[in-house]
Amino acid sequence: MNIENSISSISRQSLHIELVERLRDLIVDGSLPAGGKIPERELCERFEVSRTPMREALKVLAADGLVSLAPNRGAWVSKITVAELEEIFPIMGALEGLSGQLACVQISDRQIEQVREIHNEMIAHFEARDMASYFRSNQAIHEAILEAADNPSLRTMYRALAARIRRARYLANMTDERWAEAVDEHKQILQALEAREGEKLAIILRAHLQSKFDTVLQWLADEEANS
Repeated sequence: MNIENSISSISRQSLHIELVERLRDLIVDGSLPAGGKIPERELCERFEVSRTPMREALKVLAADGLVSLAPNRGAWVSKITVAELEEIFPIMGALEGLSGQLACVQISDRQIEQVREIHNEMIAHFEARDMASYFRSNQAIHEAILEAADNPSLRTMYRALAARIRRARYLANMTDERWAEAVDEHKQILQALEAREGEKLAIILRAHLQSKFDTVLQWLADEEANS
């Protein structure tokens, strides 16, 4: 595990929130691999925190389904399973669709312009074949639509599942063909948002997530066949 370059000390301001986010990022990008034991002592040293906030942060991640806790044995990164994905992807599809519908009612011209700017950045990353930056812009677009929906309850439910989706999506291999299809789907997302066509955007967002699901399932099947 190489976490040296991913970690720096954390400021004491908003310690709990920042620690949870740092740990979540390490799990999502695979720096803390699925099924691996979490090196609590090492992470405490790197983040310059005590065991108490570390364990509290791990409890939050356990509630999110990213971490498994065992009494007197420590914590492990939860494995990604087909059963888990089959459970959470339909829920996320419904939340994505609702987010798009509400956003089309609430969104301002300035917010649309911000989404358009992020979209253009994402296209540039795609053309440069910079997948890590592409994923960051991709995620930022979905977050911007969620924010535009302006519904705190929806935002809470969405974010509770989003990290589990992102982890699976980040780890799954994406072919050039599928990547191009995903970019085309995002063009449709932007067009529907600009036209404020809520029903159409909801359909596109749900189909977009289903395509992600299919990609991840294929990756899991390949992983199982090669193990």
